[in-house]
Amino acid sequence: MKKTGSLKFTRTSLEGVYVIEPVKRRDSRGFFGRTFCAREFRERGLPTSFVQMNMSKSRKKGTLRGLHYQKNPFAEDRLVRTTKGAVYDVVLDVRQESKTYGNYFAVELTDDNCKIVFIPKGCAHGFVTLENDTEILYCVTQFYEPGFEAGVRFDDPVFSINWPVKPKVVTKKDLSWPDFSLQKKL
Repeated sequence: MKKTGSLKFTRTSLEGVYVIEPVKRRDSRGFFGRTFCAREFRERGLPTSFVQMNMSKSRKKGTLRGLHYQKNPFAEDRLVRTTKGAVYDVVLDVRQESKTYGNYFAVELTDDNCKIVFIPKGCAHGFVTLENDTEILYCVTQFYEPGFEAGVRFDDPVFSINWPVKPKVVTKKDLSWPDFSLQKKL
């Protein structure tokens, strides 16, 4: 049987973080593309057992969510994609043993470009919406455990993330994460 790649995997500047793009097969109706293929993930050593699929809708441009992660033993890998609208998506490496610890990677995810971000365990994730009524889909490899959630404040001076849109809607919870330098380690 002939094997054809249905996904394009691009390594990013962060260890283990990928931008994944479906190979679009176009015709008069539009296009068809695959957003996940266990075989192609396994070939790259990426997880294939996602236990939860979550979604969020942000009504206003400038809504910020994050930066969130779960601590061990409930650390999770994530696949994130925009299904409607657009976001500036940020992955922050908070893995002390990583060569890219303390660095961040950002990419624009839109319903038009269909890009997906794979985020490994130990990385914090967040985004700011670039359009009204933006919807995001997240697939995760661990169940949500409230006692193990952690976060990094979006404006933490240690990381100086350059957000292209000033965050206007941010929850008290996301504003209250302590400076990363004061947090206990993963």
